[in-house]
Amino acid sequence: MMNSLKNLQLCQGSKVYSPSPLPSPQGRGRGRGRVSQFLASSDSPTDWRESSLSPGERAGVRGNKPYAVKCAQLMPNTVVARRFALSQVLTALLASLLAVSSARPAAAADSQSSSAEKERELIRILQSNVPPAEKAIPCKELAIYGSKDAVPALAPLLSDPQLSSWARIALEAIPGPAADDALRDAMSKVQGRLLIGVINSIAVRRDPKAVNGLVEKLTDADPDVASAAAVALGRIGGTEAAKALSQSLANAPAAVRSAVAEGCILCAEKLLAQGEAADAVKLYDTVRAADVPRQKTLEALRGAILARESAGLPLLLEQLRSPDKALFSIGLRAARELPGRAVTEALAAELPRTSPDRQSYLLLALGDRSDDAVLPAVLTAAGSGSRELRLTAVDILDRLGNPASVPVLLAAAAESDADLAQAALAALARLSGNEVDANLLDRLPSSTGKARQVVIELAGQRHLDRALPVIVPSAKDPDAGIRSAAVQAIGILGNESCAPDLVGLLQESQSPKERGDIEMALLAISGRTGVRSVPALLPLAHNDDSAVRIIALRLLASAGGPEALAAVKAAVEDKDATVQDEAVRTLSTWPNNWPEDNGVAEPLLALARSGGKPSYQVLALRGYLQYVQGNKQFKDDEKLAKITDVLPLVKRPEEKRLAIGAIGGVPTSGALELLATFAAEPAVAEDACSAIVKLAGGNLPGVSKEQRQKALQVAVDKATRGATRRKAGELLKAAQ
Repeated sequence: MMNSLKNLQLCQGSKVYSPSPLPSPQGRGRGRGRVSQFLASSDSPTDWRESSLSPGERAGVRGNKPYAVKCAQLMPNTVVARRFALSQVLTALLASLLAVSSARPAAAADSQSSSAEKERELIRILQSNVPPAEKAIPCKELAIYGSKDAVPALAPLLSDPQLSSWARIALEAIPGPAADDALRDAMSKVQGRLLIGVINSIAVRRDPKAVNGLVEKLTDADPDVASAAAVALGRIGGTEAAKALSQSLANAPAAVRSAVAEGCILCAEKLLAQGEAADAVKLYDTVRAADVPRQKTLEALRGAILARESAGLPLLLEQLRSPDKALFSIGLRAARELPGRAVTEALAAELPRTSPDRQSYLLLALGDRSDDAVLPAVLTAAGSGSRELRLTAVDILDRLGNPASVPVLLAAAAESDADLAQAALAALARLSGNEVDANLLDRLPSSTGKARQVVIELAGQRHLDRALPVIVPSAKDPDAGIRSAAVQAIGILGNESCAPDLVGLLQESQSPKERGDIEMALLAISGRTGVRSVPALLPLAHNDDSAVRIIALRLLASAGGPEALAAVKAAVEDKDATVQDEAVRTLSTWPNNWPEDNGVAEPLLALARSGGKPSYQVLALRGYLQYVQGNKQFKDDEKLAKITDVLPLVKRPEEKRLAIGAIGGVPTSGALELLATFAAEPAVAEDACSAIVKLAGGNLPGVSKEQRQKALQVAVDKATRGATRRKAGELLKAAQ
């Protein structure tokens, strides 16, 4: 960093450009931690982490070094020895803790001494004749290491155009009155941007002794200086500052008036925080009555409402009723902030009087308030009013999460408006608590129509298992919506005992949509319960309707087990060609769901060798290779033998790639030889060579050095991609 500054000096005629005269983000005391972030650009990560701490904290960091504790090995078969060893561990741990405690004071003293030395070194640099470029970073570092002893070295730099802002970074952070004195003294010695910077630093430190000097600057001929003084007075606050700002507001030049108004508002905020509400109101009202920019008037208006507390309600309502959008907007903001139940009730009463295009905005403001008078107003809006208002109310009820909103939300969820119904249903699903569950369970038996459909949907979404006995009969309800909701809920909540009911419905239904819903429910149940659901599913495989038989195959594949596999195998000979196609597809993907089901091997192998259609043979061969590759029960030699056995059936490049993938997972010399054979075929040479590289690069017990070299040489010779050839060459070189 110092070299960079030197280069900057050479390039720019020995000038160092100071940071902006605006206030630094750093403040007093705790600002040191924030200053450390400012230093992050110039210090190493390790230095920054420690330099960001106070001297005491740095001592703590240095004093908390890890301590090694040597523990005796426990003898596993001797209880006495274990107890003795445990006591030794605890004793050592206690000793280490005592050592840490005793070391901390010494470490803290060392750290403070080191900080003092660092400060003296930085001060020496500032007081030396080195170029300004080499003084900038020391100024920044004094924001961390500096104390009152550094102020005499920093104060003269406030009048230096190149280093003033760098010096202010440190002075803003150094605690104690010395820095305040230096900044106040500089106000009478500097002009222009340097003076603005000094004033801004005084504002950061909030020095009350600077008020008189700042008041004088309110009439400075430079409007920027006067503006900076006005804002600084506002940040410092107090009666004297408030009086001066209030008087200046009436006759300040137009270029300064906005800053004076800002100072008044800042000062009023401090008065309000200190409990001097009456004085704050006067100051806010002064700004409201003055000829200042509109934004300042609006800020003062908000403050005037809040400072009046409950007495500010009429002024608040006046803004909410104003046709002016800016005033209405500031009213909405104040409506969120002005506390009190009476205010909430007044806002709720105002809601129906508000124009429809503004009601949602006011309701949102109401919803952001925290007292318990909010809920009745939102419930009323959710039950009546415009569509937009009801949607807003439902969204607020969702956020509030109060169980008392269940009746209103249920009514909205049962309405014909799809957006409103969906929003209400989502809110009901997210409501937490046993009280909500109990409410829904109580309503379910007696509910009818759309309301019953909604309650059933919620029972499924909320996983209300106790509702299942009531839901199952609803799957036969005359209302299609209730039937659909019931079937979906059974799919979520049901077990194998529910499967026969759903199977019966599937056989009776002629609706494609209903069949789809029932299939999804049965898939969910069979996936959870496995072979226990198979007896209920088997009748579907013998149904006269081919579409139902096809559904049965998908369900049986989800359930698994010997009986399910036998039914799928039998369906390969079904009289309907579409059922045969589905049965072959199901059989070929069986290893995906059940990779260690050895029962699938025989039908897949038989189909691969003598399937009725070429496509069946291809699918079966793929399924068999996936079965061999994914079955963890096979030893490596067994797996390779099974793959080798079907290689005569592998004709197309697609299946050859599957075979290569399976062979590539077998770490044997025979696998390398087979892969080398495939590498001779241009269509799959790259796949085979890539598999060789992967296999040869791993652990290959029982494979000789020569066998590995031979296979890698094939990969070097046959690979079509440069990356594969390079990797093979590297491995070959390493193997020699």
